[in-house]
Amino acid sequence: MRGTTCNLDYDLPTLELRGLHKSFGQLDVLRGIDLKVAQSELVFVVGPSGSGKSTMLRCCNRLEEPSAGEVLLEGVSIAGARVDLNTVRQRIGMVFQAFNLYPHLSARKNVTLALRKVQGLRKKNADEIALAALDRVGLSDKADSYPSELSGGQQQRVAIARALALEPQVMLFDEPTSALDPELVGDVLEVMRDMKSAGITMLVVSHEMNFARDAADRIIFMDQGKIVEQGPPKEIFEAPRNERTRVFLSRVMGS
Repeated sequence: MRGTTCNLDYDLPTLELRGLHKSFGQLDVLRGIDLKVAQSELVFVVGPSGSGKSTMLRCCNRLEEPSAGEVLLEGVSIAGARVDLNTVRQRIGMVFQAFNLYPHLSARKNVTLALRKVQGLRKKNADEIALAALDRVGLSDKADSYPSELSGGQQQRVAIARALALEPQVMLFDEPTSALDPELVGDVLEVMRDMKSAGITMLVVSHEMNFARDAADRIIFMDQGKIVEQGPPKEIFEAPRNERTRVFLSRVMGS
């Protein structure tokens, strides 16, 4: 595992967005996003529905094609017809609100599928990596269970294991707990805490404000397709400078 670092290097970011725009017809969803995410940094993105948070994440691994601007991974653009999208999506893993597991495959086979099909690993090697990834999220005993035999929280942890097995440079999380019953949220957040401790770079869209306050290095507040404000959790939660940020947080935090 990679160790955590206290000195975040924004001159050599792991992930960088430059002037990112995304439009759907006449609707401008992203309107010039500039963002650097340092190695081992946990960046938490918050904002109202429709502010462009999920679209920004989907542009980061080209599930959506930006209308303008650049996405760079370790200084190299991931745009262009010659870029291998399979390679991009191995290096920039993503966990969705819906678990997106194959119902006819066991947890282990859900994790090994990309290892075998994309990386071309032999079954034995893929199984070893999958079991290690499942153990990392506390599910080694559920390797042969099917999604229907797992709770929602367990299914989401399998989805995290599937992404981790590919050893990505960055992990994107799009509302990873919003489809879970409240009592199952903690297990998923605990896995994310462990990933943070292991030094994994993460960009997270979520409404789990207590987790953001406790675990994030930086909070990004988005509204109407733009980054309105950003800073350390203490600063954003206790002394936001923008009125729109203050109004949003007062509503979601119940104060």
